[in-house]
Amino acid sequence: MNALTLSIILVVIAFLVLVTMAAYTVYAERKVAAAIQQRVGPNRVGPLGLLQPLADVLKLLLKEDIVPASADKLVHFIAPVIAVGISFVTMAVIPFAKADLAMTEATGGFLTIANVNIGVLYILAISSVAVYGVTLAGWSSNSKYALLGGLRSSAQMISYELAMGLSVVSVILLTNYRFEGADGFLSPGAIVEAQRGAWNFLVNPIGAIIFITCAFAEANRAPFDLVEAEQELVGGFHTEYSSTKFASFFLAEYVHVIVASMLITTFFFGGYLSPIDGFLDVAGWAPAAQLAWSLGWFMLKTLFFVFVFIWVRWTLPRFKYNQLMDLGWKKFLPLALLNLVVIAGVIAFLST
Repeated sequence: MNALTLSIILVVIAFLVLVTMAAYTVYAERKVAAAIQQRVGPNRVGPLGLLQPLADVLKLLLKEDIVPASADKLVHFIAPVIAVGISFVTMAVIPFAKADLAMTEATGGFLTIANVNIGVLYILAISSVAVYGVTLAGWSSNSKYALLGGLRSSAQMISYELAMGLSVVSVILLTNYRFEGADGFLSPGAIVEAQRGAWNFLVNPIGAIIFITCAFAEANRAPFDLVEAEQELVGGFHTEYSSTKFASFFLAEYVHVIVASMLITTFFFGGYLSPIDGFLDVAGWAPAAQLAWSLGWFMLKTLFFVFVFIWVRWTLPRFKYNQLMDLGWKKFLPLALLNLVVIAGVIAFLST
C-alpha cells in the first residue's frame, strides 16, 4: 500500500472517528457533570441516553440559520469553517501506533496520516492559526458581546501559546538528547520513541504541567472559558450564530479537546507506548498484535485526558480576566523559560 492510499484511508477513518468521539464526548460531559452535581444526566433517548448526541445534532441542523442584518455575511460564514478545519487538520502528524506492517511501510512503521520530520513545527503553526476562527466570528457578527469574546480569545491565545511553545521546545531538547536518530527530533514519532526509557512527564514535569494548563486555555475550556463567559457576554464569540454554524463551533471545541488530549499523550505520556512493554516483550510480538496493543494504549490515554478536561470544567470556577492574563504572562511564561534553561543546562552538562 503506497503512502497516498494509506493517507486517504486514514483521513477518512480519522474524520469519522473524530466526529463520533466529539458527539459522545458531549454525552460523556453531560454524564460526568451530572455525577459531580448528583443528577441523572441524559437517559431518555435510546438505552442509557446513548442516542442523545444524535438527537442534539438533528435539533441543531433543523434550526433556522439566522444571520444579523448588519453582519459581514461572508466572514460570518467562513469563521466556523476555519474553526472546524483547523481543529481537524492538527492531528495529521500524530502517530497513533507503531508496527512493521505493509500498510505502515511508507510512514516509517508509524500509523499516522503524514510522517514528516518537522511535525512539531506543523502542529505549532496550525494551532496558532486557530484563533482566526473565533476572532473573525466575533468581529463579523457586529455585536459588542461577540466582539469582546473574539478580542479575549486573541489575547488569551497569544499569552498562553508562548508558554506552550517553550514547553514543547523543552520536549524537543530532550528528544534530541535521548533519541538516536537525532535528525528527526522534530517528528512526533521521534518524540514518542525517545520516551521508551522514561516518559517526558517524569523527566520534565514542569513542562508537562505548563503544556496541559495551556491546552485548557487554547481549547477555551473552563476555567479559561472567558471567550464565551455566558454570565458576562451572553455566549461570547458565537452569540449571533445558530443552526449548522453554531453546531460547527460546538464540534470544533470538542474536536480541539480530543486533539489536545492526543498531543498531551504524545509529548509527555509516551504516546502509544505502555509502561509494561519491556516486561511483556511487546517488540517480539506479531506486527498486527503490536499495532492493536499500541493503538489501544494511545486511545486509553487520550480518553483519560478527555475525562480530565471534563472533570476540571465542572470542578474549578472561571478565572477573572486579570487573573487569566497574570497567570499567562507573569507566571507561566517566566516559569517555562526557566524550565527550558534548566533542561538545556542539564543536557549540556551530561553531554560533556
